[in-house]
Amino acid sequence: MGSLPIYAVEPQKVYETLETSLDGLKEEEIKNRRDLYGYNVLTAPPGVPLWRKWVHYVRHPMALLMWGAGLALFLIGHGYLGVIIILVVFINSAFSFWREYSATRAIETLRRLLPVYARLVRDGKEERIPVSEIVPGDILILAEGDNIPADSRIVEEFGLRVNNAVLTGETMPARKTADSSIREGMTEIERPNLVFAGTSVISGTAKAVVYSTGMLTQFGRIANMTQTVKEEPSHLQKQMAQISHKVTYAALVIGFLILTISIFSLDASIDEALVLAIGIIVGIIPEGLISTVTLTMAMATQRLAQKRVLVKKLSSVETLGAVSVICTDKSGTLTQNQMTVRHIWVGGEQFHVTGVGYEPEGSIKLDKGCSECHPDDLTAFYRAALLCNNSRLIPPDEGRLQWTNLGDQTEAALLALAKKSHINEEVTYFDFPRIHEIPFDARRKRMTTIHHLQDGELAIVKGAPKEVLQLCTHIMLEGKVVPLDNRQRSQILTANDDFARHAMRVLALAQRDLPPRDGLYLAENVERNLTFLGLAGMMDPPRPEVAAAMASFRSAGIRVAMITGDYGLTAESIARRIGMLSAERPQILTGLELDAMNDDELNNVLKKEIIFARMAPEHKLRLVSAFQANHEVVAVIGDGVNDTPALRKADIGIAMGITGTDVAKEAADIILAQDDFGAVVRAIEEGRAAFDNLRKFMTYIFASNLPEVMPFVFTAMFHIPLALTVAQILVIDLGTDIIPALALGMEKPEWDVMQRPPRSIKSPLMDKWLMRRSFLWLGVLETFFCYLGFIWVYHNSSIVNFLAPFLGDLAPLLLLPAISAQNLYFLATTVFHAGVVTSQIGCVLACRSEKSYIHQVGWLSNPLLLTGIVVEMVLILIMVYIQPWAGLLNHYPIPPIYWAGLLLYAPTIYGLERMRKMFVKNPISDRLIK
Repeated sequence: MGSLPIYAVEPQKVYETLETSLDGLKEEEIKNRRDLYGYNVLTAPPGVPLWRKWVHYVRHPMALLMWGAGLALFLIGHGYLGVIIILVVFINSAFSFWREYSATRAIETLRRLLPVYARLVRDGKEERIPVSEIVPGDILILAEGDNIPADSRIVEEFGLRVNNAVLTGETMPARKTADSSIREGMTEIERPNLVFAGTSVISGTAKAVVYSTGMLTQFGRIANMTQTVKEEPSHLQKQMAQISHKVTYAALVIGFLILTISIFSLDASIDEALVLAIGIIVGIIPEGLISTVTLTMAMATQRLAQKRVLVKKLSSVETLGAVSVICTDKSGTLTQNQMTVRHIWVGGEQFHVTGVGYEPEGSIKLDKGCSECHPDDLTAFYRAALLCNNSRLIPPDEGRLQWTNLGDQTEAALLALAKKSHINEEVTYFDFPRIHEIPFDARRKRMTTIHHLQDGELAIVKGAPKEVLQLCTHIMLEGKVVPLDNRQRSQILTANDDFARHAMRVLALAQRDLPPRDGLYLAENVERNLTFLGLAGMMDPPRPEVAAAMASFRSAGIRVAMITGDYGLTAESIARRIGMLSAERPQILTGLELDAMNDDELNNVLKKEIIFARMAPEHKLRLVSAFQANHEVVAVIGDGVNDTPALRKADIGIAMGITGTDVAKEAADIILAQDDFGAVVRAIEEGRAAFDNLRKFMTYIFASNLPEVMPFVFTAMFHIPLALTVAQILVIDLGTDIIPALALGMEKPEWDVMQRPPRSIKSPLMDKWLMRRSFLWLGVLETFFCYLGFIWVYHNSSIVNFLAPFLGDLAPLLLLPAISAQNLYFLATTVFHAGVVTSQIGCVLACRSEKSYIHQVGWLSNPLLLTGIVVEMVLILIMVYIQPWAGLLNHYPIPPIYWAGLLLYAPTIYGLERMRKMFVKNPISDRLIK
């Protein structure tokens, strides 16, 4: 085909350049081109078989560790507990499997967006064929409402306007022409003589020649970027993998050492040594880790669902808490995506219009300092807005929560304005029937409708203010048509400039009485000697919740970057309205300027406050990658197909649920069901709380593991009696311990969670501070008190006799009855077991806050935690006093007086932890600051 770019070729030479003709392609040539270019479909890379995906999720280190724990339980005769652990592995893998399966559906939705059939000219005849059979060189026939099936060059058109929102994100209609386009500084999508697959015709008709199909189209490029963007594991997944490796390694190494020491130092039998080694492994393994992590994420997901935030991936919740940069689209995300008339200028006076979007509710009031306007002036203006209009407003219904429109957004805004004025639509349409239309033209910058009157005709003109005003010779004032003088022209231009300075799009309305005519309605004959009616200033207003959300992001140290396909000044105006900017004159970077930058230059630019304007999908993708290369955790908020690659590339993709396209929602990790931008704040708050809760749980679980592990270590190294058995460890980890541990994962966000800076991407979930607090402080306290009880019972008589002078009358009560040595040992291990449970109560209460010594969340704010404490006390009493449980665990009934000491463990540990928080600074800020 030709060497010139197709947009630079003159219309009459397009057929020759693309090797086709006015009559279209013949059958043989169609077959040859289909063999060469393939079908007009979006292709997808071959997927991974489902069974391989399943295997991946049941063989990672933590899963293998759990498998080992389950098998160990079977070996020592606790098969039912082994079944529970194996079920946990399968449940966790099912969640992960479902997550990946859902994420791969985005490309399927992209395919569904293409139309099914198209009208073509082939071999001199107009045909309707499936879009998959279109080839380069085919001639498309386009009309209002058609979806465009392939990238094409326009050769003929009449008033053609196209909606490019799926590619640019901007719903403002693009005027198209057949003229050649050689102006520099334009992207391909901006070329006025090209139309693209996936876009749609708003108005007019056209003939175009196809030059790209399938994956070679602009739409296909987006699909290809969506496919090739590799979905990286979440930060939680990476850290859980690291923790799994560390725990697995520690359990195996320590277990092997204990096995070796037991055999060679204690002369223990292999069975006895194996029991000690299994006890170490079972004690180290946090059996509830995977299930608690899953449940913590699931509960956060459920709470967000109640707030109309739908989370597709459980791991996304934790990633939300690390977000440091939010890249957001403008139209439909920060704004309503519904043009709204905000001000009008009629009869020399200015009015403010209330109400948002297309809903015809609101009022029209005079601005301060203005006097009353003649009602006939307003009536003529509202009538013109209603009649010179091809849009239609659609009220809410079961599948639509808000007013929407069919047609041009600016016309819909004028129609909503007319409805707010309470004009009688039916009577107006009846009295002023339309008989002709002169469509909008990019050169004229206006459109005109002709309406029949009893004694003549009425022409109504709508368009760019300066172009309309220069055609006006009169103005409507106080209900009369009077000559338009220079002072009035100056007032109109001043009002227009004032509206434009506030980033409003301004349209002028004018009219002219015409005599009846039989000939053609030529624009140059109709659009002259007009009577000026007024100006309408409109804009796509910000969502009402956005300003408060921006303030929350600022206090949370989260940067927000606007990346839009709109013009820079419009984007800057919106950014100022929502409180997004702090600089007086922020830098505005366009897509073309971004293309000219290398990576180092871009990294320097990203450090500044900047607005990204006129951006294409590949630009958004590059910006997200650049932020991530600077170690930022990036969330992308969007609603269009053009946002899809960036949504997939981002650490967190967030799509609008109402205005968002299907493909955006499929590619995203999170969907805002009500298009509530403020819900992003709540989502990040939940994400930060989820991370905090995971740390609380891990602190608790690892602290509780120490008194389970140390008895086996002490027995192997110092030849002292084993204070805790393997069976008792299992009932602690999978019985008494499980509900309080899960409850920590459901703690509500702490009061300052959105006043902290984002945590560093490098900050580990299990850091040195957590390890010191869990093992060297809380774990040591628990172990100390448990061994205190064990030693007290095992050496009861000698200790009581030694303390008798200090105990007084209590000494006889604390003496144990004469029992056999074996029962004395059983009682000591029972007290140790009960001591682990009661000390864990103090530990779980201490873990509700990581750094604050003041209990700010409320004692009753987590009912599951209180329920768990009651349940574990009931369970330990059952296991101590009720058969067959007591017999299975080798428990001996604890004398009631001993419970007085055991119950002191919880408040003592809790009190000591509060004192530590008062006097020892928690270095949590060091791990949070980037």
